[in-house]
Amino acid sequence: MRRRSLGPLLVLISVAIALAVAPRAARAQAVYGSIAGTIQDSTGAALPGVNVTVTSNERKTTDTVVTNGSGNYVKDRLLPGTYSVKAELSGFKSAVLPSAKVDVDTQTKVDLRLDVGQLSEAVEVTAAEGQLLKTDRADVATTFDSKQISELPILDRNFTKLILLTPGTQQQSWNHAASENPQGSLQTQVNGQTFAGTGYQLDGTENRDPILGIIVINPNFEAIGETKVTSQNYDAEFGQAIAGVVSVQTKSGTNDLHGTLFEFLQRDKFRARNPFSEPDVVNPLTGRVLPET
Repeated sequence: MRRRSLGPLLVLISVAIALAVAPRAARAQAVYGSIAGTIQDSTGAALPGVNVTVTSNERKTTDTVVTNGSGNYVKDRLLPGTYSVKAELSGFKSAVLPSAKVDVDTQTKVDLRLDVGQLSEAVEVTAAEGQLLKTDRADVATTFDSKQISELPILDRNFTKLILLTPGTQQQSWNHAASENPQGSLQTQVNGQTFAGTGYQLDGTENRDPILGIIVINPNFEAIGETKVTSQNYDAEFGQAIAGVVSVQTKSGTNDLHGTLFEFLQRDKFRARNPFSEPDVVNPLTGRVLPET
């Protein structure tokens, strides 16, 4: 009696597990950003073995990575916010960049240079001007931070109306009934594609109704930390989108107490007059017709 080999079966099981795990790992990247760069000495030579400490200015959390043989480092899975970056190596002065902004689904480049000296001596550096051309990815996207979201004049404070500030977007001429769209989501077209082709992500999870094609959870402005609207060349992790991708990262806790108290009031008297609205002129004067004499 011949025994059947378990090799093919084990291969199939391994492939199934890999396919089940890979999408989750890839999709999680949409929640975070990263910091990467190169550490060099004063002559421009790469420095391996440098301890690079990344500290969140809001949450005071700290992570440390070490540069490789080429002097490069990467710290991924960072929540959006501002971070200080410190590089340390024995025999060199430490270098500190006090504030580096990290956006969702974006890599921030921070290169530091170490001078020969005592490790206890620290050199504070200033951020260089941002690159005009992204070299790590080819997507076309618009990012709104929490300050822009809170200060931009968005009608009715509806988050889906914020998306219309992105180039290439427009509102569909009709909306779903209120009974099936109680969250008040707008049907937004990106680059002329159908509104149902726009993908929505909330903290890395799917936020699009598979039947209606609209956003499921329409987040409150006070809960949003950052929003990224990608209209072209988005990553393969957003496989369900064919038009654009709207990624929302909610705020996380910090060491400071904070809150919001305000009154939202809208009246027609506060709005600008519509230049295309002409008043109807009515002549109320009437009288009897005088007979000819």
